Amino acid sequence: MSASARYPFSAVVGMDDLKLALLVNAVSPAVGGVLVRGEKGTAKSTAVRALAALLPGVDAVAGCRFGCDPAAPDPDCPDGPHPAAAPAEHRPARLVELPVGASEDRLVGSLDLERALTEGVTAFEPGLLAAAHRGVLYVDEVNLLHDHLVDLLLDAAAMGTSHVEREGVSVRHAARFLLVGTMNPEEGELRPQLLDRFGLTVEVAASRDPAERAEVVRRRLAHEADPAAFAARFAPEETDLAARVQAARARLADVVLTDAALRQVTAVCAAFQVDGLRADIVTARAAMALAAWRGRTLVTADDVRDAARLALPHRRRRDPFDAPDLDEDRLQEALDQAGDGDPEPPDDTPGGGGPGAPGPDGTDGGPGDGADGGPTADTPASGDAGTEPDAPAPAPAPAGGAEDPAADRPGAPEAAPAEAGSTFRPRLLRVAGVGAGAPGRRSPARTASGRTTGDRRPGGRLTALHAAATLRAAAPHQRRRGRSGPGLVLHRADLREAVREGREGNLVLFCVDASGSMAARQRMRAVKGAVLSLLLDAYQRRDKVGLVTFRGSGAALDLPPTSSVEAGARRLRDLRTGGRTPLAAGLLRCADVLRVERLRDPLRRPLLVVVTDGRATHGGFDTALRAAARLRALGTAGVVVDCESGPVRLGLAERLAAELDAPAVRVDDLGAEALGAVVRHTRRAA
Repeated sequence: MSASARYPFSAVVGMDDLKLALLVNAVSPAVGGVLVRGEKGTAKSTAVRALAALLPGVDAVAGCRFGCDPAAPDPDCPDGPHPAAAPAEHRPARLVELPVGASEDRLVGSLDLERALTEGVTAFEPGLLAAAHRGVLYVDEVNLLHDHLVDLLLDAAAMGTSHVEREGVSVRHAARFLLVGTMNPEEGELRPQLLDRFGLTVEVAASRDPAERAEVVRRRLAHEADPAAFAARFAPEETDLAARVQAARARLADVVLTDAALRQVTAVCAAFQVDGLRADIVTARAAMALAAWRGRTLVTADDVRDAARLALPHRRRRDPFDAPDLDEDRLQEALDQAGDGDPEPPDDTPGGGGPGAPGPDGTDGGPGDGADGGPTADTPASGDAGTEPDAPAPAPAPAGGAEDPAADRPGAPEAAPAEAGSTFRPRLLRVAGVGAGAPGRRSPARTASGRTTGDRRPGGRLTALHAAATLRAAAPHQRRRGRSGPGLVLHRADLREAVREGREGNLVLFCVDASGSMAARQRMRAVKGAVLSLLLDAYQRRDKVGLVTFRGSGAALDLPPTSSVEAGARRLRDLRTGGRTPLAAGLLRCADVLRVERLRDPLRRPLLVVVTDGRATHGGFDTALRAAARLRALGTAGVVVDCESGPVRLGLAERLAAELDAPAVRVDDLGAEALGAVVRHTRRAA
């Protein structure tokens, strides 16, 4: 993207926390990057792409593919060694984008194993980590990357180097960059271990102020109509920001983190009970960068407070269903208890220490201006999402939990959602056979990593050499090839690729009975606890999840298949019960969902979890059995969680399971005592 076409950083309206976090990392990349979380359409990508224009340009050794600094070239550079007087070239700081579908070779670079083995030549093609050295590496939808790629990415960002290992051939090169990732939490969360590796995190949301929204639209339309004129309009502000970043970088070495400020940093981290000491280190670095950005050489309590607001929220998650947050009253209390009084900043210090991005006068905006779209006093807490103060009082459930046909009538009062029971470690449910889906931790699959189960001739470029099989294939031909000394003469036809078996993530589709019979004897409380336990298990095993519920006269797709198990947990907690049981409608809706998902992602195998007592008071049980036969014909692996209780059991859920060719598991027997239950996978119909 040309400089004239890029949206100016100073033209971004609001989002002060996002702009401040990006600028802190521009001043000190050692802070560890920024993770930007927010809904779609909030200018996350626009702000990140605009940041690169504010970074100082770099001098690089001419012709070096790894961007070595001519003043201090990397001694291990694959293109080196570079002579002391190597010619240099000046170039702008790069913004390198990592696409979601990138492979490991595209990220870290690749070795040509065939040439290395057959010709003895180490041919290395650098990847995106090398291109991003001394610049910005931007990962949009970072939560959709495979976990092993995120691990590689964060390891390189933390160590400043990238290592490529292929069958004994090793290449290392410098990879120091400012890492920025963006994500929409509705599409799935990052694991807490990966969240912790990002230095700062920011939550962004669209402003609810009509005037501010109008200004966003006005500027976007002006930029699209004439990008060059729009960029020229904000050129003075961009120049001032770039100069301020460069000055702050130069000032950073002189910033002093006093013992009082350090005590505040550690007291805040201890008060919020974050794991490990990475939070303390990141908060200290961010506070020093903030002081440099604000023109000071001493860290104050304001710097510590703002650094903690950006460095701690994502490190406080104790449960995958928890959203990142930070209690600012508790933060201030921890600062007050640890503070010994701040040193007075000089009178000529620009920027009074507020958390906002610089305004036109070069100062920072103060907290609580509402521009960042954060929660206000009138916004209910996330835990109150199911509370409806003005809703009519729920009607009492029928005696004994029997279904009430009147509950199906429009406008009939609904019972309040049942509380979920306690969660537990569920037994392992997996799809039988060997798949080839996305890497995960549930069902067996052919993957790029895992235990080696065999070998094969490479169909394309060799990436995973099976050394023993290659030697066995080459050994019988050595005399004919004229080998006269130690070693082997290898030809391409000798090469063998390792076949590995690991685990894949599946699509776990829950089909939950929400009829009136499920409300009997606190049954829904136990059901919600069981499904929440299975959702947590799906999170840990890297599955996608979906939720279909049925009650009254039909079924609804409450949660389309997604990687966000948090969304599934919210929908389940708000699930209301009542009315008749349209079991057939629920199964048919699941069949439609699975058919569409098979077209979208044919390699991801589904696992259907039907949670019901087997009753079918709307549509009839025979119709439900025919719907189950349709699912079986599609080759759907499934399990039926039998919720029937009481002294008299009809065994309908077991009959349904038999028609699905799936095991039936009592809801009370989902615990981990019976680990290893394998869901039978019927052959897909032709």
